[in-house]
This record gives sequence, C-alpha cells and structure tokens, in this order.
Amino acid sequence: MTPKPDKSTDEIARQAKRMKSRREHPGPSPLRGIGTFGMIGWSIAVPTVGGAFLGLWLDGIAPQQFSWTIALILGGVVVGAFIAASWISKEGGDK
Repeated sequence: MTPKPDKSTDEIARQAKRMKSRREHPGPSPLRGIGTFGMIGWSIAVPTVGGAFLGLWLDGIAPQQFSWTIALILGGVVVGAFIAASWISKEGGDK
C-alpha cells in the first residue's frame, strides 16, 4: 500500500506556486500607473523643450522665413510621441 501524501505538503506546494506566480507577474498597482504616466510625460516634454531651445538658438544665428522654434517644437512633439509609443508597447509586452 502506497502512503498517501500529506495534505500539508500539497498545501505548501500550492502556496509556493502562487507566491512564485505573483512575483513573476505582479498585478496592476497605482504606483506603477503613476510611474508610467510620468515616464510618458517626460518622454514627450524633454524633446519638445529641447526643440524649443534649439529653435531659439537657430532663429538667432540662421534666420529663415519660417520659425525654427515652432518647427522644432513640433518636431520634438513628434519625436516624443514616438518615444512614448515605443515605451508603452515595451511595457505592454510584459503582460
């Protein structure tokens, strides 16, 4: 006759599997959402502000019929949107 496994051993094994699963696949948390929101904001803000400063400098040394500042602000927004989109797709791929 084979001895029946102890229920406490089975319970410990199930609990260990649950703990491992929670560690590898954490659920959504408010702090992670705030971090994502901040990262997306910085991803758009930094290229936009950088474009504004570069545009002001170019307007001073190489004036054109168009405004370098406005053109590079728009370029910074586009670049920032691409950076934010790639960051979101990378974060979404973990799930």
